[in-house]
Amino acid sequence: MLIRTGYDISFAANRPTPMMAMLSIHPSRSRDLTTPHRITSDKQVPMYDYVDSFGNVCTRLTIPAGGLTLSADFVVEDSGLPDRVVPDAPQVPVAELPDDILLFLLGSRYCETDRLSNTAWNLFGNTPPGWARVQAIVEFVHGHIEFGYHHARSTKTAWDAFQEKRGVCRDFAHLAVTLCRCMNIPARYCTGYLGDIGIPPVEGPMDFSAWFDVYLGGEWYTFDARHNRPRIGRILMARGRDATDTALTTVFGPATLSRFDVHTDEITAEGQAGGS
Repeated sequence: MLIRTGYDISFAANRPTPMMAMLSIHPSRSRDLTTPHRITSDKQVPMYDYVDSFGNVCTRLTIPAGGLTLSADFVVEDSGLPDRVVPDAPQVPVAELPDDILLFLLGSRYCETDRLSNTAWNLFGNTPPGWARVQAIVEFVHGHIEFGYHHARSTKTAWDAFQEKRGVCRDFAHLAVTLCRCMNIPARYCTGYLGDIGIPPVEGPMDFSAWFDVYLGGEWYTFDARHNRPRIGRILMARGRDATDTALTTVFGPATLSRFDVHTDEITAEGQAGGS
């Protein structure tokens, strides 16, 4: 399967404003590119990349006075297979976890394990450990939160989403990640592209998506609390402890998002893009 994807994102600024962007695909998907992946700008501004401690590609640049638009358009080859389902994947005892995995049991900016620990154990303490426990958490979060773009708030944490019962995909992911960590299941937050491939078209503008990985039986597996079903065509951009580590753009000064267009479409046999 070939997927054409990319974006046009514009920012307005009254003065030069430094920015860090995580708008490249994750290096783990680089070998799947069938066309070049480049971030371009409508202004002549220097840009350079580095790789952060979570393995994400970060781009540094400065928005000039008057603003700029960042764009990308590229094609990725994908297996066309849905997320893996391995019901017998076991939970790894904490004492046996690799050192570099322990980080994903700890609380973080948007995932307050201290505030949700008792709730998690009351809700899931009697569920079988491993895959079944993660799936129980996913089903709970899926049913607990009402999705709506108008519920988005950049400061909303897992605790807030649990209390308010409303949110967007990042809130579903934050709450599920937090509940998993409370149950001693390592979990990390992921962001990337997810088009309406293999499902009926979804109304509303295309956006980037958030999901999460859990560490079971020595491997990472993908779960999605918003959709609660295996999906086709995920293209990872960044992953980390929570949205702090995976922010698509971070500006160091006053700047305003003025345009946000994302596309993710399967290329059909006739060579045309179709989907969302």
